Amino acid sequence: MKAIVYNQYGSPEVLKLAEVKRPVPADDEVLVKVHAASLNSWDWDRLTGRPRIYRLLSGIGKPKLPILGADVAGVIVETGAQITKFKAGDKVFGDLSAGKWGGFAEYTCAKETELTIKPTSMTFEEAAAIPQAGGMALQALTEKRTIQPGDEVLINGAGGGVGTFAIQIAASLGAHVTAVDLPEKHAMLQSLGAGHVIDYTTEDFTKQGKQYDLIVDVIATRSISDYKRALKPGGVYSMIGGHLGTIFQVGLLGGFASTKERRLGILIQQPNKPLGAFIKLFEEGKVKPVIDKVYPLEELPEAFQRLGDGSIKGKVVITLQTEINQQH
Repeated sequence: MKAIVYNQYGSPEVLKLAEVKRPVPADDEVLVKVHAASLNSWDWDRLTGRPRIYRLLSGIGKPKLPILGADVAGVIVETGAQITKFKAGDKVFGDLSAGKWGGFAEYTCAKETELTIKPTSMTFEEAAAIPQAGGMALQALTEKRTIQPGDEVLINGAGGGVGTFAIQIAASLGAHVTAVDLPEKHAMLQSLGAGHVIDYTTEDFTKQGKQYDLIVDVIATRSISDYKRALKPGGVYSMIGGHLGTIFQVGLLGGFASTKERRLGILIQQPNKPLGAFIKLFEEGKVKPVIDKVYPLEELPEAFQRLGDGSIKGKVVITLQTEINQQH
């Protein structure tokens, strides 16, 4: 089968299209013919091996898993002996980040717990764009605080996958949404439901004097005291990603800095758990993936380069079975 592989950390140039052996599912796995996959920031971290501390998970000297890609959508073609939830022919999607990854290939293996049946109303490309970013957005908006109509919600780094989902979900719950990102993304963010936009290159939302009921931070760079100052009484700050120093600060000190009135913490992702609730929002028309561009598998390095540049609006998707994808 065709796959994009890498055997050393580095830039997108280390990614190579190769013929590799098709995987064989274990008794507790299914074999999925991948129709579409999408990129996430974790793919970039594993590709570059930076910060170096991440290599404790992905391999100290070189990558342990040669094929990246966690978010996939496709069709089950084979099931292991212990599989009871799915059968051959089922159209599925899910996040493989807790297991073997391997989405940037024609076939990949997955556990039952990593997959969900794809709704017929959802294309393979849409399904591939959802699992990781959509799940984290939904968790961040519902896990620590129940959003009430009229709540002030700020999303920092709003123009990527998590942010574009979070804007739509928060707006559907009646929140007033402020989105922070580059000015070239502002029109798109407003079209999704953001009532106010901030250009982070010229403004610091923590120093404007405004406070928020919930802050979802995809690219955290500031101090705990800055974030705490921007929270209303009863407010919650939820970090999804950011600079390593800020991650350590919030992870180690967030609990001590939190009070009954203002809570700060890092979102602990629960892969695939929120997908059922997300599907409901999708079918109700309240949320839809923003897909910047769809690339064929062989152009994955170019897609990665754009991910690293930060120029993507929403998600980029890799397609492997175009003629079937168009049939949903």
